[in-house]
Amino acid sequence: MASGGLRAAEQAVAAEEAAATAGTETSIPFANRSGIRDWQAVDDDKLYIQDAQRKWYLATLATPAPDLSFATNIGFETKGVDRLDKFGVVVVGGTRYPLKSLVNSGPPPKKK
Repeated sequence: MASGGLRAAEQAVAAEEAAATAGTETSIPFANRSGIRDWQAVDDDKLYIQDAQRKWYLATLATPAPDLSFATNIGFETKGVDRLDKFGVVVVGGTRYPLKSLVNSGPPPKKK
């Protein structure tokens, strides 16, 4: 019984830590070398990005990318170091779209 209570407490602490960091500006290391595992468009100016450790981030573009919701592949450009952050660029259909923000997030909502 004690281990079940301990496990529940650990899960509660982990959930609190995740909630505390959600929405915090961040960066994804090794973005150019397998640091990005997956992505999912929300609309024409937001997308979820998953890193190699399966953590999710919400990226907001500075300008809308009309083809983002229909894209089958996109690119990421970093500035200087191999980290994607709010100074990076998302490339959709050959057009570069600067990021406005990149924040910690939970996973994207399930599609209905």
